[in-house]
Amino acid sequence: MREFKILGVVLFFTALIYWGVEPFAHSQMHPHVAPADFAFKDLGATSKVGNATKGAENFMSAGCIGCHGVKSQGMEPPMDNAAASVAFGVVPPDLSTAGLIYDKNYLAALIKEPTKALNVEHKFNDTKPHPMIQFFGLGGDIDQEIADIVAYLQSIAPKEIDNKKTYEDACQRCHDMKYDKVFSTSEKDALKAYMGTTPPDLSMMIRAKSKDYLSTFINNPQKQLAGTSMPRVGLNEVHQNKVISYMEKVGDRKKAERDDLGYKLIGFMVLFTLLAYLWKVKIWREVH
Repeated sequence: MREFKILGVVLFFTALIYWGVEPFAHSQMHPHVAPADFAFKDLGATSKVGNATKGAENFMSAGCIGCHGVKSQGMEPPMDNAAASVAFGVVPPDLSTAGLIYDKNYLAALIKEPTKALNVEHKFNDTKPHPMIQFFGLGGDIDQEIADIVAYLQSIAPKEIDNKKTYEDACQRCHDMKYDKVFSTSEKDALKAYMGTTPPDLSMMIRAKSKDYLSTFINNPQKQLAGTSMPRVGLNEVHQNKVISYMEKVGDRKKAERDDLGYKLIGFMVLFTLLAYLWKVKIWREVH
């Protein structure tokens, strides 16, 4: 009877910790955040249907090549990385793959209101304007003009790019990936002044943060780290997953082997349990 009382006490406190204390502690250390929103609902969606040919004209008329390169179309950036870093704080992205990797509603919002789309209104304002100049239109329907530019970017984008290329186009302007010998294209001092701190190397980030955390953080950093200077990246779901898969490949190279070993270990334990049971049956048969 005494043993059962002890067992009851142990089970009670185990249940209390497991269903009471642990969930509360987890909720305090990891507050719940809304899942990633790949529709970017807060930015709205346009009903305009873009015309890529007209968009090419708008792209040139809007002066986008004054900051951005489009190497796939033979348009080199107007400044080298060092000069661009000094001028803007961060190297403006080449737009060759923008129409593939970024959500179209995000792109439209980014062209029209950069600080809102990037979700950095707490950092940039009238007294400290964002380096990307807001598009004010070319005299016609601004939403249609933007839709045309987005259509143009989509028309020149490749059909597919690999995980590493996605990372390079979306993240490499700020972040290093030293374990794969990938380094930021922006100058460190200028980038630190622009961001307020040096963006971290991401080689081991997949081990420090979970895939779920990274998915939410990349989609909208403010959900996980309010007040951060990191902008909302705007990747669509497919290409955000490619970035995370690349980070996983670099930072957790043994994952596939570890997963495979786990299945083998489970198989061994099942086989060992079966053999132990058969041995027990044999021993007790001889006893009786």
